[in-house]
Amino acid sequence: MELGDQRESGNVEDRRGMGIGLGGGLGIGGIVIALVAAYFGVDPSTVLDTVQQVQTQADTREAPRGTPTDEMGRFVSKVLGSTEDVWGQIFSRSGKTYTPPTLVLYSGAVRSACGLGQAAMGPFYCPNDQKLYVDLSFYDDLQRRFKAPGDFAPAYVIAHEVGHHVQNLVGTFAKLEAHHDNPTSVRMELQADCYAGVWGHFAAVKNQLDPGDIDEALTAASAIGDDRLQQQSQGRVVPDSFTHGTSAQRVSWFKRGMDSGRVQDCDTFAAGSL
Repeated sequence: MELGDQRESGNVEDRRGMGIGLGGGLGIGGIVIALVAAYFGVDPSTVLDTVQQVQTQADTREAPRGTPTDEMGRFVSKVLGSTEDVWGQIFSRSGKTYTPPTLVLYSGAVRSACGLGQAAMGPFYCPNDQKLYVDLSFYDDLQRRFKAPGDFAPAYVIAHEVGHHVQNLVGTFAKLEAHHDNPTSVRMELQADCYAGVWGHFAAVKNQLDPGDIDEALTAASAIGDDRLQQQSQGRVVPDSFTHGTSAQRVSWFKRGMDSGRVQDCDTFAAGSL
């Protein structure tokens, strides 16, 4: 990616190296945590039990806010800044104001308003506090475990989680709260992939993408499809248990948003076929 001139977002909270901070209750956030845990092979009941029972290892230091100084921290803050610019313009065109999320960097485990997050679960968005949580070690997993190298793959992951934030702002999370079943979760996730593609479309317009960046995103989307992960982890695919969509579906919806740059093309809930 070409982010040299991109401003760095100050909406970053750096909790790396700190203890597990205080967090809040469950509700729809707990459902999100459970779905993310199950997706990455972590027993969701264990996570929820830990959320309810863990005694926080309180760190009295206040987490630094603003742009991190390390290379990877600065990179993700620039990606976040790019999403803020894109979604700010999109919301403004429809007469609305975009309220950006806070990106929380952590290491190992973190307490959120949705409960306890763990690095093994990968990045997640908590609608209860409007924050996205990322352990940067996940990007090593993208390269080693998921065979998705390059700098656009982690940018796509951040843009996907920001897509969940957009869903929260426009009220789509109410659908998950009303049903909290796997088919609804799949449509939520595929829409977030499409929203990530919308961001990618405008990043390309701003000449922030290098040749091959789109292929990197498509590789990442394909690598973390439910069917691919299930085949790798248990040797078989169980479609009824999907929570994020197949590799082909994730690629298709990302490309749809990338090609058009139109939010209205991302209505997975109106689509008869995914």
